[in-house]
Amino acid sequence: MALGLPSPAPCPIGVRTDPGHGRHPGSLPRHLIRGFGLRHAEPGPLNTDYSALDGTPLNRVVYSLFRRKMAAAVGHDSPKQGYAAIIDLTRELNDAPNTPADTQAATVSILKSLFPPWLPGAFAVMFSKPFPAFSARLNAWATAVTCQWLMGPCSVVAVDDGDGQPKAGQGVKVERCRYLEESGCASVCLNSCKFPTQRFFMEDMGLPLTMTPNYDDFSCEFAFGRTPPEAFRDPALETACFANCPTRHKARLHKSKERPPEQQCPGAVA
Repeated sequence: MALGLPSPAPCPIGVRTDPGHGRHPGSLPRHLIRGFGLRHAEPGPLNTDYSALDGTPLNRVVYSLFRRKMAAAVGHDSPKQGYAAIIDLTRELNDAPNTPADTQAATVSILKSLFPPWLPGAFAVMFSKPFPAFSARLNAWATAVTCQWLMGPCSVVAVDDGDGQPKAGQGVKVERCRYLEESGCASVCLNSCKFPTQRFFMEDMGLPLTMTPNYDDFSCEFAFGRTPPEAFRDPALETACFANCPTRHKARLHKSKERPPEQQCPGAVA
């Protein structure tokens, strides 16, 4: 990503938060400053009121279910309330002494636990394989309806599924991702959202999905029906650290002997 700065430092994907140095994501200033090798992210402060979204009966049910499954994966619940609890549990999942691949696998397990065990496989056989376009539109609609509490306002849009032609209703446009904004960390976005979600839909639901986060304005595009690139080739890995990313200080202490290419986030792929 060209920022007019030499050798941007890659985001320490998979490098855990250093409690002695990093700041809690909730305390991050709304402006992420520009510095050497650090990414200036966010267009500016945005005082979004999510109370209307958080208060709907459907979103409250989905939130409660998601929180219970995250707490089960971590081993205990968060003492915090509301959306702050989701971010707190996410940080614990990412701070655990494991690899990025482990974090991604744990997130896939959480996603699978949200459904009856038989449902993903049955959907793949009954819908995704024989009716891929319909399945893409159905999942785009379901994502927009059930996930706004997590991601913020979003809408169903037309997307290119890989053949160069826009497909109506097969995509979701997240205006400004609440999850990314509140976590303040690209590694959380990739290891606890993008990669495991793509894997879940591809391997369990039988439906390709490409998620394209925009680290400049915090928007994100879901393209159902589009096969994602191999993880180690994904352009999302090329993002530099956010200036106040809570994991960036640990990047200086990373002990891995096998480092990825300079522009690729270390540790994102097993």
